[in-house]
Amino acid sequence: MLFPTIAVVFGLILLVWSADRFVEGSASVAGHFGMPPLLIGMLVVGFGTSAPEMVVSALSASQGNPGIALGNAYGSNITNIALIIGLTALISPITVHSQVLKKELPLLTLVSALAVWQVWDGQISRFDAATLLLCFLLLVVWAIWQGMRKKSDSLGQQMEVELDQRSMPMNRSVFWLIIGLLLLVASSRMLVWGAVEIAQGFGVSDLVIGLTIVAVGTSLPELASSIIATRKGEHDIALGNVLGSNLFNTLAVVGIAGMIQPLATPAEVLSRDMLTMFLLTISLFAICYGFKGRAGRVNRIEGIILLAAYLGYSTYLVASVINP
Repeated sequence: MLFPTIAVVFGLILLVWSADRFVEGSASVAGHFGMPPLLIGMLVVGFGTSAPEMVVSALSASQGNPGIALGNAYGSNITNIALIIGLTALISPITVHSQVLKKELPLLTLVSALAVWQVWDGQISRFDAATLLLCFLLLVVWAIWQGMRKKSDSLGQQMEVELDQRSMPMNRSVFWLIIGLLLLVASSRMLVWGAVEIAQGFGVSDLVIGLTIVAVGTSLPELASSIIATRKGEHDIALGNVLGSNLFNTLAVVGIAGMIQPLATPAEVLSRDMLTMFLLTISLFAICYGFKGRAGRVNRIEGIILLAAYLGYSTYLVASVINP
């Protein structure tokens, strides 16, 4: 059990580090080829922060471990809302200003409802996966169109600043693009192997491992970027980072995994995990929308409530393992 544990810990560390190198390299390469900074930020950087979830779930599906693939995607969504937004709001209350977020929140709610509907029959078929990927493609096109119309949005400005700071020579950019991608795949393989071995060793389902250890580990880039953005006063970016990641996980991550191999969904995925994800999404929708003319805001009390919800959910998962 020692080597699988080392593989999980080292795999998570290498996964986060390689994802950051991959994002820097690919963003810089795209810049050298004349891609507009806003599109680089929305596509390359946006995809990059969710690259750990995507690669881990794809590898898990290809290796016949659908529990890790689903647990990683849906568990990351739960972690993003309850743990990351809760912890970020506890450090500094999050104020919602951008009109873009007011479009993304109901969109995320609709996408979450779509996800619940697709696992209702106990599996995600290739047709279901294709539907998710088509929705994701339409969402990307819509986001690009919206972004090009509103270049003055603070999210676009912040992305352009970050991309300027990440600029590097072409040969170095290509080097980190290739190395980052290779290490991303290698660390994901290491993480999946260790997670499966631990699950089998303790008699725990790979779904629970995916919902806990793997989900938290692959969400570390979102946690770091949200905290940094909040400390800089960029509250919309902190919240938009989480919303974008959840949309990506629900549509692209699950869609890619389902296209590789149809995914069987245990009954508890719908009754426990999907229900938790959907309720947290609805709660975030209610919290972030202001009432009686006041701006939406995630204050410290609401952050504590979200953290308590995550603690309660995690405790329930552990209890279900101890007393199956």
